[in-house]
Amino acid sequence: MVTGLGSGSGSDPNSDSNGWVRARGLALKSLVFIGGVLLVKRLTKSTTRWDHAKNVAQSLTGEKFSKEQASRDPDNYFNIRMLTCPAAEMVDGSKVLYFEQAFWRTPQKPFRQRFYMVKPCPKELKCDVEVGSYAIRDADEYKNFCDRSKDQRPLPEEVIGDIAEHLTTIHLKRCDRGKRCLYEGSTPPGGFPNSWNGANYCTSELAILKNNETHTWDRGYDDGGNQVWGVKEGPYEFKPAPASSVSELFSPLNLPPLQSMEKRIEGSFVLQE
Repeated sequence: MVTGLGSGSGSDPNSDSNGWVRARGLALKSLVFIGGVLLVKRLTKSTTRWDHAKNVAQSLTGEKFSKEQASRDPDNYFNIRMLTCPAAEMVDGSKVLYFEQAFWRTPQKPFRQRFYMVKPCPKELKCDVEVGSYAIRDADEYKNFCDRSKDQRPLPEEVIGDIAEHLTTIHLKRCDRGKRCLYEGSTPPGGFPNSWNGANYCTSELAILKNNETHTWDRGYDDGGNQVWGVKEGPYEFKPAPASSVSELFSPLNLPPLQSMEKRIEGSFVLQE
């Protein structure tokens, strides 16, 4: 009787085992398929305008030097220290960076100080990222801002309140594949008003390279289109300095007589007013 009942139920241990294996295999295949779809979706997700702005802000941040370029061509380029760091964030998400440049021998005495505002380009323009430069209301209060501890810096709300005159805006686009750069761009045609050293307007070019190198080229022109300030040979090339090379910065490199240096400085840079 018992045997008959057991036989009549159709239960087969081997059949149950095979069914479980098939079910488990189907479940694993489903998981693999779903995981693959999610991975492809993640990999193919388009980079947003704000992603590009974040990339540019991060690439501009840090301490960089033009040491290698000054070594190759000391007649036309100085060994400059460029230092940039986050300072605040606007309500719309725009990143405000503090930027300063100084000669490597006197990093505590920057000759140029600016705020950079980094944000996506307006949709009507054919570019990806907009980098605006602004004067600082009380620049002396911000000297060596990035070198200070955060509790010794002006607060973000103070930074926003100290953003002064708009100076220039550079429109950056992603570089084509195969190029050394990630982003590159310049000021619009005609540049922006500038009156230093007889200039009528100025232009700026900016390139961000894959090795965290930054190239900048600022020039001023008079009414006749003649260049009256800024280096003529090409952009400054700023590269991150390896920790081991810090001591090498204090070498006889690029040290002409002081009077000669002062004359060259006048023709190469817009100094802090």
